[in-house]
Formats: sequence, C-alpha cells, structure tokens
Amino acid sequence: MDSPEVQYVKTPDGAHLAFQVFGQGPYDLVVVPGFASNVEQQWRVEPFARGLRLLGSFARVIVFDPRGTGLSDQNTTASSATLEAQIDDIRAVMDAAGAERAALFGFELGANLCAVFAAAQPSRVIACVLHGSVARGIRGPDYPWGWNADQWDEYLDNIDRRWGSQGFTDELAREYYPTHAADPVFRRGLASFFRAAASPGAALVFEGLLRETDIRDVLPTIQVPVLVTHRVDDPTALVEEGRYIAANIPGARLLELDGADHYPFSGDQESLMNGIERFLGAAHGEQVDFDRILATVLFTDLVGSTETAVRIADRAWKDLLASHHRRVRSLLARFRGREVDVAGDGFFAVFDGPARAVRCGLAICEDARSLGLDVRVGVHTGEVELDAQAVRGIAVHIGARVAAKAGSGEVLVSSTVKDLVAGSGLTFDGRGEHELKGLPGRWQVFVASESGTS
Repeated sequence: MDSPEVQYVKTPDGAHLAFQVFGQGPYDLVVVPGFASNVEQQWRVEPFARGLRLLGSFARVIVFDPRGTGLSDQNTTASSATLEAQIDDIRAVMDAAGAERAALFGFELGANLCAVFAAAQPSRVIACVLHGSVARGIRGPDYPWGWNADQWDEYLDNIDRRWGSQGFTDELAREYYPTHAADPVFRRGLASFFRAAASPGAALVFEGLLRETDIRDVLPTIQVPVLVTHRVDDPTALVEEGRYIAANIPGARLLELDGADHYPFSGDQESLMNGIERFLGAAHGEQVDFDRILATVLFTDLVGSTETAVRIADRAWKDLLASHHRRVRSLLARFRGREVDVAGDGFFAVFDGPARAVRCGLAICEDARSLGLDVRVGVHTGEVELDAQAVRGIAVHIGARVAAKAGSGEVLVSSTVKDLVAGSGLTFDGRGEHELKGLPGRWQVFVASESGTS
C-alpha cells in the first residue's frame, strides 16, 4: 500500500494537524501514537507499514501526527501539548474524518490519551485498546514500577544531546524494537523516522509530559470496553503496569503477549492484531449509550457576601451581584464550561478539561477582585452522572467540599486535577490532607496559580 493522502484539520486553538484515512472495515479506528509520529514517513519503515496494513484489513483507520510532530504544526510548547489539548486534537481529527464514533488504539502517551478521552467522551468511543501503557510516568511508593527520577533525567539528557543520531537510535532499537535491532536497514530507517517525527525540543516536551502524567484516578471511571495488551518481557513498560491498568478499569480484558518489543508495530504483530480484531469486532456489535462521564466540576462562592450586602444596601448589592453573574457566565463561555446551577451567589459548572476549569477559576477570582469582591473556587475531576441538564455523583460532592476549604481569592483543586494538567503551565502549592465533610478518608488539596504568579 502506498502512503495515503495527507489531509489537514485546524483545531479550536488554531493548530493544523496532519492525518490520513485508509482501510475498508465496518468501523472507524483512530490510532493515537506515543509522540514520535510522521504519517508519511511511517510507511517507509517496513515493520510500521506492515502493522498499519494489518489494521486496515479489518477497520477504517485514521492516523494523525500529534501537534508538534511530523507534518503537523511545529510551534509546540509544554503549555500547548497538555493531555487536555491533545484530547481536543483526537476529537478534531475524528470530526474531520467523519467518525462520529470510533475505536481507539493508543500506545505509550497515546494510551493515556485514549483512556482519558474514553472516560470523558464515552458516547464517541466504541472501545479502547491500550498497548504497552503505564498509569503513572514515574515510580512512586504506591506505584513501584517504571523509571525513577535519575533514569528519567539520563534519558531526557540523551534526547537533548543525541536525538536523531544513529548511535542513540541504535540504543533505542535494542531496547524498544529488539526483534529488528540487528537489521542495519531498519536502524537507518528508524533514525530517519525519528528525525522526521520530532525535533529534540518536541521530544523533550512530550516525554517530559509522560514523566509527569498520572491517570490512576481516571481508570475506574472508564465505561467503554477496554483491551490492555502488553508484551511480557517489555523492559521499558513492565507487564505489571499493564496488569495494574487492566485490574483498575471495570471489565477490562488483558492480553499478555510473548516478546520484548515495546511498540505494537514491531515483533510478532499477528498475535497482537488478531487479538485486537476479535476484541473490536465484538465491541462494535455491542455498542451502548452512556450517562456517566469523566468531567471536571467547578464551584464558586463569594466570600463575605452578607457583610458586603449590608454595607452597600440592597439595591446596590443586587446590581453588583448581577454584574458579577454576567461576567462569570462570560468567563464560563470563554473557557468552554457549562453552567449547571446557581445557588445564591455561587456557581456550579462542568468542563471537559481540567486545565480550562482551573484557568476559568483563576479568571473568575481576578475579575471578582476588580469589582471589589472576593471569590473562593474549588475544582475536582471525577465521574459524574448526567440526567438531562442535571449533573450528579460523588465527584460533585467532592468539588463542593474542596471549594468550602478554599481561602478568599483561592482556586483549590484535588490531587486528581493536579495529576491531569501536567505541562499546562499551572503551578500548585500543596495545602496538605484534609477531611471533606461527609466523604471517607483524607484528601490532598492544592492551591492553583499560573506559573510565575504564585
């Protein structure tokens, strides 16, 4: 198969993404790569082309270059390559390709994107396949796998100094593509692919994002069918990480495969692709609608509103409150939030991205100060239940309790929000663990600010 035609779509924030569509299957399949991607060059590396041909034999396949890589716009910075922005990119590519609902196949960072997209947009997802994936980028006391900080520092230093060189590519081939590492033709093609896929700076941005990402709180909220595939001798992402992911997604299946190749388009592809084809074929025939999604909730509350109302008299207070409400609604619209309810002088809104919700909260606090008011804001990301225009669920209660802990002029967020906005340019100051009224356990909370303003 020759390289399919390259098409472009412009995202809501103005990035142009390159994508291709090929195959003749009964359902759409979106392939979400880790980060090193070039939709034209991948057809010139035979193991990659073979994997794509196998996918196209049973699905209509949509492949794309993430922002900052391959043929897509290259002006990528850490603040523009967040999980939130890249999830918007998946949606934009699906819309451009005419895929109302699709299966998702992701690996490395792409698997994390698929997991969050499926949790937040289940009505657009038939099923998910997560290959060679990790739930947390860096090893921790409660996640004893993956690289530690020193290993990450060494790897990122090598990217900074040696990305795209034949010597560094040979080392990566031995670790990530051992089946083909002895083939000099493959290694030369892989080096060329890496150079065409990403600059050293882009590689640092995306791999740094993977290092900081933690999607463990997202996994239990995924409702769509999920297949976790992992090669048992993968030295980069240990099979225990795949087992952890499968165990924490309700109903997920785990397919353990022989071999040590980290990437799906390497090594024994038949066993992997046959498993994917069977799984997606069954899921395609069992599509259901969902009324629960992953969402970010935001609560606001005016501080000292009673005292202010007494001080300035009823009529002036009503006018001031009406102005505040108009301006909050304008900010909700700017940051793509949806107003759910207004109780007294406080708002309850939902967002499809946590970074947008936090930035909206910061803007609301700043705007309120310009009116002589003080606002406290709470933000949490979790599973909510949709009932017509109403939004319910434990995540709503958590968000309200977090807001109640915020100080005047503060945007207080849960640890889940902090974990999902890595690379966004937001900073967080830990405020310790707290009991939240009516909720079990103790909860870590953080005060949010824009970088350079805390």
